[in-house]
Amino acid sequence: MAIDEPADAGPARPLGRLPDLGALQLLVLVAETGSLGRAAARLRISQPTASERMRTLERRLGLQLVVRTTTGSQLTTAGRMVTDWSRRLLEQADAMVEGIEALRTQQQGSLKVAASLTLAEQLLPGWLAALREGRPGVHVALRVANSDQVVQALRNGEADLGFIEGPWSPPDLTAAPVGRDRLVIVTAPGHPWARRRTPVTGEELAATPLLLRESGSGTRETLERALRPWHGPQVPVLELGSTAPLRAAALSGVAPAVLSELAVRQDLVDGRLMEVAHDPELALARTLRAVWPTGTRLSEPAMELLRAAGRATAD
Repeated sequence: MAIDEPADAGPARPLGRLPDLGALQLLVLVAETGSLGRAAARLRISQPTASERMRTLERRLGLQLVVRTTTGSQLTTAGRMVTDWSRRLLEQADAMVEGIEALRTQQQGSLKVAASLTLAEQLLPGWLAALREGRPGVHVALRVANSDQVVQALRNGEADLGFIEGPWSPPDLTAAPVGRDRLVIVTAPGHPWARRRTPVTGEELAATPLLLRESGSGTRETLERALRPWHGPQVPVLELGSTAPLRAAALSGVAPAVLSELAVRQDLVDGRLMEVAHDPELALARTLRAVWPTGTRLSEPAMELLRAAGRATAD
């Protein structure tokens, strides 16, 4: 039998995909040890398993790579060439594994979070403090944006985990509830609405120019959905991307504001703002959600942050 001719490989067929890396590693070890048995021992597999793996590789490539003799195993010319290529391929595979491990280590030590304003200001500080207690080495980069921008950050790969407060959950993101909130209508104590004896109706609220968050915020979207039956809200007196100046404007008595209860809770307790009762038909309650790309496996720091949010909600 000629040494360079395949014994029973049959006609060559298109490869279609790369050979199994384990089989290529076996081939390299046969070249180094001069024996299929010794190569099998180095890999901690049985010799029959090694023989079958080598036959499968030869069938896959349509080449005879090894000739077995009474003194060992000898590579064919094709076997030597494939072995040289295999070494380079295995070196690249090792480099890839090391690189992936480095990326995984880096990822486990950092977390990119995007959160809507109310969550970022009112709830996330406590959750992040709990995360730091359990994982003091984790670096968290927090981006504060409205709910629409949080969703876009996740879609663009700019955040690992997001928190939104809108009345909806994008279908391409996985969502988990992390709390409940409601919008409240607030005014300064001297505003006429502070002395109302009847709840504000949906029709009244839709027809009244208000102090509002910007379009795209979860607060604005919740209000727009609630007022949709009355084609509201009206063009606002003031529209801003931050809660603090809206609170200040409400305190001055310019107009009523519709804001998160979480954001104005202390103002209500201290009497700086007054809550105006509204008709129960107005759906101003909302679910706060954590969101992340569907199909993505969350890192351990992200999971720990979710657990911290869950514990706080349970309490």
